[in-house]
Amino acid sequence: MKTNRTWLALTALVVVAMLLSSCGGAAPAATAVPAAPAAATAPEPTAAATAAAAVAPTPVPPTPPPPVCEKMANPPTVKAGELGSADKPIVITFVPSGDTGKITKAGNAIADCLNKMTGLTYQIQVGTSFGASIEALGANKAQVGFLNTFSALLAQTKYGITPILAVLRKYSTNAVDPDSAMQGQIEPFYKGQFIANQASGVKSYADLKGKTFCFVDPNSTSGYIIPRIVLKANGIDPDKDLKASVNAGSHPNVVTAVYKGDCDAGVTYIDAITDPVANLPAKYPDLTTKVTAFADTDRIPNDGVQVVKDLPAPIVQATTDGLLAMAKDPGGNAVLRGLYTIDGFEKIDATFYQPFLDLLKKAGVDPAALVK
Repeated sequence: MKTNRTWLALTALVVVAMLLSSCGGAAPAATAVPAAPAAATAPEPTAAATAAAAVAPTPVPPTPPPPVCEKMANPPTVKAGELGSADKPIVITFVPSGDTGKITKAGNAIADCLNKMTGLTYQIQVGTSFGASIEALGANKAQVGFLNTFSALLAQTKYGITPILAVLRKYSTNAVDPDSAMQGQIEPFYKGQFIANQASGVKSYADLKGKTFCFVDPNSTSGYIIPRIVLKANGIDPDKDLKASVNAGSHPNVVTAVYKGDCDAGVTYIDAITDPVANLPAKYPDLTTKVTAFADTDRIPNDGVQVVKDLPAPIVQATTDGLLAMAKDPGGNAVLRGLYTIDGFEKIDATFYQPFLDLLKKAGVDPAALVK
C-alpha cells in the first residue's frame, strides 16, 4: 500500500481546509511536390480531389486482445443456493460516472471474466445515481462495489462497507495543472478541474459570481464535494453566489452542458474534455477550443473496489485476485480502461481513506453528518 505517497498527495488539500476554516495532435506536414515546368499546363484539380487530398486518413486503433480468464488455482466452492452460485449470484454495482452503455459493456466483461477465473457466478448493475450504488450495497442487493472516493467513505460510514482495492491510473493533466510534468505516471490520486465555456467570460473563480454552474452528483468527490470546498476557500459560496447550479449526473454530461452553453462553467475530473474513453471531441470537434479549464483542485485519492461486511473471506480473496489478474493482462486491462480508465489496482486496508476523511472533517465536511 502506498500510504506515504497518499499522505503526500493530500497535503495540498490541508491548505484548502485551512483557508476554508479561516474564511468561513497536429496533422503531419504535407510532402512538398515539385512544381510543373513552366511550359507545361497542368489541369486544374477538381474541388473533390482537393478536398480528398486535404483530409488525412483516420488511423484505425488496434483492436485489443480478448481478456485471458484462466481458472485460478484452488478457487472457492459454493453449494446451490449459496452466494456465488448460479441461482444466487454475487452482484457488482458500478456508479454512473460516465456513459452507462460503456460502463455496462465493460462491467459485463468483468463479470464474465471473474466467472471463468473463480468458478463463481457474478452479475452486474449500474446504479441510477451514485447514492443508488451505495444503497444497493447497504441493502445487500450488491456485494461488490466500484465506488468513487466519497461514495466509498459514505458507504463505509453508514454500512461498514470495506475497501479492498484502490485504483491506479496514468496521471492526466491539463494546461493549468502545476503537476503537468507527472503526465502519464501511474499514481493513486487525481484532480478535479474547473471548466468554462469561452463565451461565458469565466477565467477565474471570481468570474463565477452570477453564472450558471454544473456539478456532477452530490456524492461525486471531484465533481461536487471537493469543488465546493475549493469554491468557498476562494470566496465563492456555491449556494449564494451562483446564478444557478445543476447536477448533470456524470462528468461527460457536465462537459457537454458547458459546451452547449447550458452552464457557463462546471467541474469534472481532470481531464474529462480529452478523456479517450468518453471521446467527446469525436462528437464535438471544436470542443477543446470552446471549453477550457481555468483551475484545478488539489490531489484526491483514487476510487476503488469495496465489499460488504461479512462477505465470506474466500469470495473476497477470489474477487481481489481475479481483478488483480485482469489488470495485469493486456486484454483484461483494456476492459478496465474502458470502464473507468483503470490502469491497475493496489491492495489496501480499511484505513486507506482515513487521512482524506480527516482532512474533509477539518474542512467542515463530515460524511457521517450526511448519512440519513
